[in-house]
Amino acid sequence: MHARTAWQALAHHPLAFLATLWPWRALAYLLSGVGVGALTLVVLVAGLLTGLVLLPLGVGAVVLLAVVLGGGVVARVERWRLRLVDLDPAATDHRAPNAPGARAWLRTRLRDRLTWRELGFTAVSMTALWWMDLLVLAFALALPVLCVTAPLDDPGAWPWVVIGLALLPAAPYTVTGWAGARAALTRLVLAPRDAELTEVRASRARLVGAFDAERRRIERDLHDGAQQRLVSVNVMLGLARLDAGPGTPLGRRLDLIQGELTTAVGELRELSRGVHPRALTDQGLAAALTNLTARSPLPVTVDVALPAPLPASVASTAYFVVAEALANATKHSGAGRAEVRARLRTDTLVLTVHDDGSGGADPAGRGLTGLADRVAAADGILRLSSPSGGPTLLHVEMPCH
Repeated sequence: MHARTAWQALAHHPLAFLATLWPWRALAYLLSGVGVGALTLVVLVAGLLTGLVLLPLGVGAVVLLAVVLGGGVVARVERWRLRLVDLDPAATDHRAPNAPGARAWLRTRLRDRLTWRELGFTAVSMTALWWMDLLVLAFALALPVLCVTAPLDDPGAWPWVVIGLALLPAAPYTVTGWAGARAALTRLVLAPRDAELTEVRASRARLVGAFDAERRRIERDLHDGAQQRLVSVNVMLGLARLDAGPGTPLGRRLDLIQGELTTAVGELRELSRGVHPRALTDQGLAAALTNLTARSPLPVTVDVALPAPLPASVASTAYFVVAEALANATKHSGAGRAEVRARLRTDTLVLTVHDDGSGGADPAGRGLTGLADRVAAADGILRLSSPSGGPTLLHVEMPCH
């Protein structure tokens, strides 16, 4: 098994470890840590002092805000440096803003706990961690070198030379040991490997998949079972009405019954489409959206360009996002037109629904909340922009891997 972290490489093959790149990667990690920590200390302390001095003038608040957000910049650099000694991805899990624009982004970022965790880590990094990096480097490298290079003509220097020779072989292990500990702390704070969260996400995805499979089964049973039987009964009623004669009391009654049955079959067909559209399974998302918009009372432009079929759960989620968005546009916004657009960008489905209505959609509404939960279950994000007066834009991104 290939080592994914410096600690794994050190623990699995302590001797072969010396012939790998891991000791050098650990050394680069600590050296860069000293540089980043010292630079962070200078910049953020200067910013903090400047902000406090200028606070009475009002400008200081902006400077202090920049200091707070600077923690995110440092955290991004630390996640990038983490790849030197930890090959697993270190993703940023910031909350997505629920509306476009700098104000919404700033409000969301300041309410995000990860922002303050990043700032706390930055404070620890610039006050303690980089000093520890420097001390470890001094003990592991500088001290042995100084001992070995002691003057040999001095009898009192020989013990130091022996100590230096003994410490030099341990230097790669000392450097890598601390680099692994520092990396573990960085990941714990900035990019935790949360096994429980991973399992919850996987379980949620399984539930969504099972739910979609059940919807398809119900749609198939309705279409192939009850709906076909009702159609057969409708045909038999038509034949009976012809036998009874159109002008007879029985014929008129059969005609009324057949009309009600035709209405019921139509309602059942619409219900079947709402449960899970057959076109989505048979022909894909583009055809299903075309059929959906053709039945909409609102004129809708469909622009779907997908080079390959989507996973069933992604296609189903995208379909119901569009269905809910068009239903809201028809019922509440007074829109005159709508546009649906879907593209695949680097294994990510990007879906937008735009209408020219009066806007004012409530993100906390039951329908939109349900859609957001469904999109989140597919590891996607949903953003809504619906200012009063319009227009409304629903933006969804979902991974397709």
